[in-house]
Amino acid sequence: MTIKMIASDMDGTFLTAYDDYNRRRFERVLNQLEARQVKFVAASGRQVKNLQELFEPTITKGYEINFVGSNGALVATPNEQLYSVYLSPTQLQQVIEWNAHNPESAENIIIMAGEKATYVSNHAVGPVAQMVFQFYPNVTRVEKLLAVEDHILEMTFVWPNNEVQQHVDELRKIFGNELHATGSGFGSVDILGKGVDKATGLQVLQDYYAISDHEVMTFGDNVNDLEMLQKYEHAYVMPNADQFMLEAISKRAVNTNVNDGVLQTIEDYFGF
Repeated sequence: MTIKMIASDMDGTFLTAYDDYNRRRFERVLNQLEARQVKFVAASGRQVKNLQELFEPTITKGYEINFVGSNGALVATPNEQLYSVYLSPTQLQQVIEWNAHNPESAENIIIMAGEKATYVSNHAVGPVAQMVFQFYPNVTRVEKLLAVEDHILEMTFVWPNNEVQQHVDELRKIFGNELHATGSGFGSVDILGKGVDKATGLQVLQDYYAISDHEVMTFGDNVNDLEMLQKYEHAYVMPNADQFMLEAISKRAVNTNVNDGVLQTIEDYFGF
């Protein structure tokens, strides 16, 4: 069976550490994939701009990477943006009002990922605020989030890692089918438009390139990868994933993220 597209999550999956990957090995793999006309997709909760910056050393050498960013809210080929889903002003207000009345959100930081920039409150301080500047492009501090004039792809809250799933479940109960809530690792809980996830983002690329589900290979480690791991036959969960992910997905990558597990699995599958 021919694989024509490979999509990988980034943090905890493809990346060996913060913003780090084995460039030489990745470029060797890309050479082999491009010779076989296989597309590579970075599918992440990160924004596309951040992903483009992350892979700039590889892209500048002429390698092509496709992007499913903001957990599926924005999709781009190496040359153009194909798709985007934004939160409406009403949806933004609903989420912010919910957060204001949630006792467990007292110390929370709200991150709004927009088309022009990433926005946080002027009052955001501490380690989480510093993390925002590391992982998000063009961070702008504002007095009032609802006064921001931009198209917003997603909103993110940060809680302790062991609390993420309970908040995801709570948000899904509250907003039902109006919005999509998912965990993205590092304690992040993302709020997206209705029906937005990495699988729907990948489908946009599949339609663009005329690629069927059985021709797609995916890798992930967290709940925001679940839809794209459950949809495809050739789906691999990382050995370093949480137990609930290991129970949900049957296939395992051959090694952990810190040991280039995605690249090693690709090499083994194709016999590079």
